Amino acid sequence: MAIKHYGLEGDAHAGKWHRQVSLLATESADVMRSKGLEIKDGDFGENIVTSGIELKSLPVGTTLKIGNDIIIKITQIGKLCHDRCAIYYKAGDCIMPREGIFAEILSSGMIKAGDEILIHEYPSGV
Repeated sequence: MAIKHYGLEGDAHAGKWHRQVSLLATESADVMRSKGLEIKDGDFGENIVTSGIELKSLPVGTTLKIGNDIIIKITQIGKLCHDRCAIYYKAGDCIMPREGIFAEILSSGMIKAGDEILIHEYPSGV
């Protein structure tokens, strides 16, 4: 369950802040797979894996629609990693600091694997 202005029910990162949910494109994870890393969805700590949307190119403020009800707003692209993660030590690189996307949930709803994700609206001026 995606909860408005909070995050995903039961998720450790949920709360009243700007990184309520994290997303990573399958295409970004495939870059790491091409380096020989055996990874599965969620290994980067991402909550949602997308396909067909170039997440890293979307500007902060873009809203996405997930399924029938959920709207999320991109609040941050990439993150500062204070410590190198296990993936970095295995592959010599990690894509989450450059290509991980963080968002705030603007409308509640049930989220499930296979839900369609569409660009809902770009920020004004883009």
